[in-house]
Amino acid sequence: MYLSERNIFAKIVYTTHSMKQYETFIFDEFHFDPEKGRIELKYSLDDEVTFTEVITLPKGALPKVDEEVLNRALFGLHLIGGISYTHTSLPKKIEIRSGKLSHEQADYWNEVYTKGLGEFFYKNKIDFRGLIKFPSVVLPAINPIEIESTGMSLVPIGGGKDSLVTVELLKKELVNVTLFRLTDHPLIQKMSEIADVSYVAVERELSPLLFALNKDGALNGHVPISAYISWLTLVTAILYGFDAIIMSNEKSADEGNVEYLGMQVNHQWSKSREYEELFQKYVYEFITPSVTYFSLLRSLNELQIAKLVAGFPEYFPVMTSCNTNWKILEEKSDAPKWCGVCPKCAFAFAVLAAFIPKDEMLEMFKKNLFDEDAVQIYYKELLGLENFKPFECVGTPSETKAAFALIQKRGDYAGTKAMNMFEKDVLPTL
Repeated sequence: MYLSERNIFAKIVYTTHSMKQYETFIFDEFHFDPEKGRIELKYSLDDEVTFTEVITLPKGALPKVDEEVLNRALFGLHLIGGISYTHTSLPKKIEIRSGKLSHEQADYWNEVYTKGLGEFFYKNKIDFRGLIKFPSVVLPAINPIEIESTGMSLVPIGGGKDSLVTVELLKKELVNVTLFRLTDHPLIQKMSEIADVSYVAVERELSPLLFALNKDGALNGHVPISAYISWLTLVTAILYGFDAIIMSNEKSADEGNVEYLGMQVNHQWSKSREYEELFQKYVYEFITPSVTYFSLLRSLNELQIAKLVAGFPEYFPVMTSCNTNWKILEEKSDAPKWCGVCPKCAFAFAVLAAFIPKDEMLEMFKKNLFDEDAVQIYYKELLGLENFKPFECVGTPSETKAAFALIQKRGDYAGTKAMNMFEKDVLPTL
C-alpha cells in the first residue's frame, strides 16, 4: 500500500487508537528550485507513507551562491525537518537517502533528536535510551568552505519581548539588521515598522498527512522548533549573504524542567547554550565558517530583559510572547494579544509587571493576571511551590520569585490572589 498527500484519506492499518508501527523512517530527498524559491523536503515510513514539506522563500532573484555550501545546509535542513514526522511512529531504524553522515555528524544528530524530543519522550512515557541511531559511514575529511557575505545580520523575530530587545540593542550599535520570520503575520509587520528595519518572511507548509495521522492516533508532541529555525536561517543566510544569525535566547533557557530516565528534560533545549554551541561547531566544521550563529541575550536573565523592554513602550500595543495568541489572531485581528490563561502569559505578566507601571500592564493584558483563577496553578509552578517549571518558554523559579519580590515591595498588586500566595508561602523563605 502507498499513501501520499494525493490519497491522504486512503485507509491505513491502525491498531485501536494507535497508528501502525513502521520499521524504518526514511529521509528520501530534498529539492531546491531557485526560480520559484521553493524547497521540498521528502520523507517516508517504510516507503509506504510519504510526507512532503514545502518551504517558500521571498520572491525575487536570488544571489549566486556556492552550490556545495548550500547543498550541505539544505541536507541539514532536511535532517532537522524530519523530526516532525519521525516521531509519529518512532521506527527503530533510520535510513538516509539524501546524503551520508560521518560518525561525528551522526553523533550531533543523535544528540539533537534525543534531547530535542525530551519533552515528547517524557509525556508519552517512551524509553529513549539507545532509540535514536542515525546511520554513519567513514567519510573523507569534510572541509568547511568560505563564502562571500554582505556584512548583514539576520535576526529571527517571534513577536515577543526578547527579540525586540535584540533588535533595539543591535540598532543602537548600528548593526545592519534584517528580521527573519517563519510564516508572515500582521503583528510582525507592525513590529518591523516600529523598529524601522526590513524583514524577510519564509513560509513553511507541513505535510497535510502529518495532521491526518495525528488525528488517527499517531504519536504527537513538542519538537525543538528553535533547532529547525537555526537550520532554516542558515539556509537563508547562505542564500542572501548574511554574516550572522543573531538569536534572542536568554540565560534561563539553560535550566530544564524535570529529570526523566537520567536525562534533564528541557522544553527550551534548542534555545540553550548547549544547543547553540553544538550548532556553531557543526556549521563551522562541516559547512562554512563564514556564517556566525549566537544569541545576543545569552548572558542576561529574564529580569534584565524585562527591564530593557520597559524602555520601549512603543512596542507595547503589538508585543506578545503568547503562543496561543497567534491562533486567536487568525480568527480575529483585533483579539487580545495575550490569551491570559497560559503559563507564558502568567510568567510574562509577572516579570514585566516588575518594571512596567500597573496601568500600562492592564492596558496590554486587558486583565490583572495576578487575580485570575485560571493561572494561579501556573504561578505555583513558576514559583517552585508545586510540580515543576511548566513546559513552556518561561523563566526559572528564582527569576519569578525576584519579580514577585520587586512587585511586592512596590505594593500596587497587594491583595491579589497571586501576591497573597507569594507573601504567605514564598516571601518568608527568601
